[in-house]
Amino acid sequence: MLVLRTLVPILAALWLLAPAIARPAEPAWSQAEQKALWQRGEWLRLLHYKPGLHPGRWHSQADDPEFFLAGGGADDPRAELEATLAALRAPAEAGDRHAQCRFVARLSWLRSELDLGELPQPDCSAYREFRSRVQGRRAVLIFPSYYLNSPSSMFGHTLLRLDAGDDGDGAEYLSFAVNFGAVVDARDNGLFYAFKGLTGGYPGQFEVDHYYKKIREYNRDENRDIWEYPLNLGAEETERLIQHLWELRNIRFAYYFFDENCSYRILELLEVARPGLDLTSGFPLTAIPIDTVRAVQGAGLVRGKQFRPSQGTVLRQRLDALPAALHDTVITLGQAPELLDSAAVQALPAATRARLIDAAYKYLRFLQTGPARDPAVAERSFRLLQALQAEADQLPAAEPQPDPDTAPDASHGSRRLAVGGWHENGRDYLSLGLRLSLHSLEENRNGFPVGAQINLGNFDFRISDRGRPDINRIDVVDILSLSPRDRFFKPLSWSVMTGVERQWTEGRERRVAQVNGGVGLTQALWGSTRLYGLTTGRLEYNTGFRDPVQPAVGLRAGLLAGSGAITLNWDLGAEKFANGDTRLRAALRHNLQLSRQQALHLELLWRDQQPDAKLAVGLRYQYYY
Repeated sequence: MLVLRTLVPILAALWLLAPAIARPAEPAWSQAEQKALWQRGEWLRLLHYKPGLHPGRWHSQADDPEFFLAGGGADDPRAELEATLAALRAPAEAGDRHAQCRFVARLSWLRSELDLGELPQPDCSAYREFRSRVQGRRAVLIFPSYYLNSPSSMFGHTLLRLDAGDDGDGAEYLSFAVNFGAVVDARDNGLFYAFKGLTGGYPGQFEVDHYYKKIREYNRDENRDIWEYPLNLGAEETERLIQHLWELRNIRFAYYFFDENCSYRILELLEVARPGLDLTSGFPLTAIPIDTVRAVQGAGLVRGKQFRPSQGTVLRQRLDALPAALHDTVITLGQAPELLDSAAVQALPAATRARLIDAAYKYLRFLQTGPARDPAVAERSFRLLQALQAEADQLPAAEPQPDPDTAPDASHGSRRLAVGGWHENGRDYLSLGLRLSLHSLEENRNGFPVGAQINLGNFDFRISDRGRPDINRIDVVDILSLSPRDRFFKPLSWSVMTGVERQWTEGRERRVAQVNGGVGLTQALWGSTRLYGLTTGRLEYNTGFRDPVQPAVGLRAGLLAGSGAITLNWDLGAEKFANGDTRLRAALRHNLQLSRQQALHLELLWRDQQPDAKLAVGLRYQYYY
C-alpha cells in the first residue's frame, strides 16, 4: 500500500506534465480513426508517401527525419497522423519549433477535416516572416529550354514562379521562383556529377529565391529561352502550395536525374495544391521535364503560354530584321560607336538606322554575359543606348513573336516505339525498337533546337528470317550538338556516344562495346540546313581484333536539311584504328513526319570494313508517346 500511495501522485504528475504527444486517445484522434484519415490522398501527398513493395505498405520519399513526428513516420501514415494530432497540442512555448509552426499545411487540412477544439497558440514568427516575404496570388510553370552544354539541363528544366501581382503587370522580376535541385559537391567533375545524379548520390532540396536571378541565369548566362505557362490555381490552392513549400524548407529528398528530379517534385507540389490531381503516377520510370509540362496541360491546369527570349535569341531577331550587308556594320559599331556619325550610317533610312543601332546594342549586351563587366564594353553600350533612345520612334512597336511550333510543348513524345524491316547481306530482319528519350536529328523538329540530338536508353532488337531474336544495338548515351558558328556566335559542335552495336570484322558480324566522341564546327547554309564536320576519337572492344581493345581516330561530316514534313541527314565517317584497320561509312537517314506522334524512317547504311563492303537498307514506322 505504501508503494501505491507513493506511485499514484508521481504518475498523476507525469500525466499532467507530459506533452500531449503522449496522449493519443483524444477526441480529434477518435474522429480521425472513424474517417481513416491516414488513408486519404491529401494526407498521403502531404507526407510524400508512395506505395511500398507489399500491398498496404507505404514509404515516404522524404529522406529527412525532421519531416516526421513519429519514430516510424516515414513508413507509417497512421502513426504519423496520430503523432501530428498530439504534437499540435504541445505547449506553446516551443515557438517556431512547434508542430503548428513547422507543418502549417498539415494543420490547415486537419482543421478542415476535424474538430480540433481550442489549440495552444505558439508564436510562429519565422513562418510569418516567410509568408510576408513570399507573396503569391497566382502560380506559373516555367520551362527553360534545352541546354546541351550542361548535363543537368540537357533535357530542359521546370520550376514554379509565384506572382504577387496580376497578369501582365511587369512585376514578375520581383516574384519568387520555386526550384528543386541537387545539392552538389562543387569539387565533383562532370563524370562524378553524372554518376551521382543517375544513382541518387546527391540529396535534393527545394529553393525559394527571386525570379530575376533565374532570368539572369537562364536568359543571359546560359543563353536559354524561357517558356512560361500560367496556371489556373485559385487563391486557396496557391495558399496551400505555399504552406506546403514552407514545410519542405531544408528537407532533403533523394535526387535522381531521370525520375525523382526537378520536374517530378513540382508535380507533387501541384498535387498538394489541388487535391484530387494525379500527375506523378504517369512517371514511374522517367520524368522528362517537357513530358511533365504536357501532363500539367493535360490536367487542365494551364491557361496560356508566354515567351521570354534569351539574349542570343533577341540578337538573332535583330539581325534577321537587317539586310545581311549590314551585319558587319553591327560589329563595327559595337567596337566603335563613334562611327554612328559617319556619312554611311547617317545616309541610311531612319528605320534601318534605328534597327542597326538596336542590333549593335543587343550585340554588346550579348557579349556581356560573364560575372565581371568590362568597363570599356559598358561605356560603348551606354553610347549606343543613348543613340537608340534618340531613334526609338523608328523601331517596331512590338517584339517579334516566335512560331508556335517552336514551343517545347509542341514537340513529339519523348519515348519512341519502332517496328520495321532491314535487309543486309542477303538476309531479312524484323526490327523492333524502344527509346526512353528524347530526340534524334532527323525527327520532327517542332519544339526542338535544329541540330540537337539527345538519345538515352535506345534499344534496337531484330528477328531474323529464321525466327532468331537478337540485340542489334543499345545506345546508352547518344548526344550530338550542331550549333552553327558565325561572326556573332562561336559555339563548338560536339558529340558523345557509348553503347553496344554490330560491326563487320574479318568477314563476320560481331557485337562490340564502344565509346566515342568528337568536336568540330557547323555552318548554317540556308534556312535550317546545316553542314557539319567533326574530328572524332573512339575506343572499341571487339573480339574480332587480335587485341580486342582498340583506339581509333577519325573524321565525321554531314549535311542536315529539312523542308516541311521531310528531314534528311547525310552522314559520312572514317576511322583509323591503332592496329591499322580502316573503316569507312556513309549513311542516309530520311524521315517523313506523318503526324506529331508518327513518322516513317528510311535508312541506307554503307560500310566498308575490310575486307568487304556491306549495304543495309531499313524502313521502320515510329510512334512517339
